[in-house]
Amino acid sequence: MLRGLTTIIYVAEDVAAAQRWYTDVLGVEAYFVRSAGNAPAYVEFRIGDYLQELGIVDARFAPHPRPDHPAGVVAYWAVDDIAASVDRLVGLGASVHEPTTVRGDGYVTASVVDPFGNVLGVMRNQHYLDVLAGGRRS
Repeated sequence: MLRGLTTIIYVAEDVAAAQRWYTDVLGVEAYFVRSAGNAPAYVEFRIGDYLQELGIVDARFAPHPRPDHPAGVVAYWAVDDIAASVDRLVGLGASVHEPTTVRGDGYVTASVVDPFGNVLGVMRNQHYLDVLAGGRRS
């Protein structure tokens, strides 16, 4: 039934600022921008080994109200070095949400809250690396 991740959407009050921040974080420009008036209302990046989509939508168009604190589902992005990734994100203005946690042999997670209130998870995931290396589907 579920075939794979297509798009993760974050919400921001200031999409232009979020676009600049994520351009710095990701090292790539948004490939898609939709404006409302003179400002971006939605931007989208393609990133990672499988070119998954990370979108940022203006809070005015969010499909549901935002909680007053970071909450909800955490999407974990594969990284090679958890500590370096968290340090870099914090250095760019994020705050630690969940500290580095070993989940099992080959599985380590952490998460931060970006400057716009979204939870951004990072993970060292051996299964992901195995699938990537062998092209297996499981």
